[in-house]
Amino acid sequence: MTEATNSPAVSVIVPLFNEEENMSLLQSELRAALGGLDHEIVFVDDGSVDRTVERIKPAPNIRVIRFEKNRGQSAAIYAGLRAARGATAVLIDGDLQNDPVDIPRLVAEIARGADLVCGYRLQRKDTLVKRLTSRIANAVRSRFTKDGVRDTGCTLKAMRRECVSALVPFKGVHRFIPALIKGAGYRLVEIPVNHRPRRFGQSKYGLGNRALRATIDMFGVRWLLSRRLNYKVRDSDGASS
Repeated sequence: MTEATNSPAVSVIVPLFNEEENMSLLQSELRAALGGLDHEIVFVDDGSVDRTVERIKPAPNIRVIRFEKNRGQSAAIYAGLRAARGATAVLIDGDLQNDPVDIPRLVAEIARGADLVCGYRLQRKDTLVKRLTSRIANAVRSRFTKDGVRDTGCTLKAMRRECVSALVPFKGVHRFIPALIKGAGYRLVEIPVNHRPRRFGQSKYGLGNRALRATIDMFGVRWLLSRRLNYKVRDSDGASS
């Protein structure tokens, strides 16, 4: 990860896939919410086949990463985090269900000493089936990986940039960001955030296409955490071998 000459304080990463109808309002809300922060916005287009990228209004602090093909939410989030220049990286969905007004609250928790701040949707605006299945999945995952997080499906998160080094690039990693970062010894906190019904388009990630894969990934992450190197350097003379 390279350092920029004039790195902003905050990098906001927004994964996008066919969200052309949301872009104008999304950028307007982000501008209003981030007005008091030194920031950049990194839009990661996950191979959209509509006019999502064309609808992004350019600005000096706007960056766009475009995938050649659709590679999934994990790839978009990971690419955005790796490209982030800010000392704090914030993740937010591009479908307007996450509320940008919550971003300064997450950043404030980082300033208070947290390494990772996870939003949890206090009042989810989803179908009953989706809420129930998510609640069960979160309970099983949290117990199994010991991350202690009640709503890992909420994309809205903030982290110190050094936390990105704890992540492993695999399909599905976005569900296990808290487990991997907490497992690396970083301090995690949760705060309630607003959640809104989807206004335009439709969900790109259905229940059927993720349950089995998420379960397999959970076993893999549990194994990875059990095998993580854990050591502290007693002293070093600075010599390299």
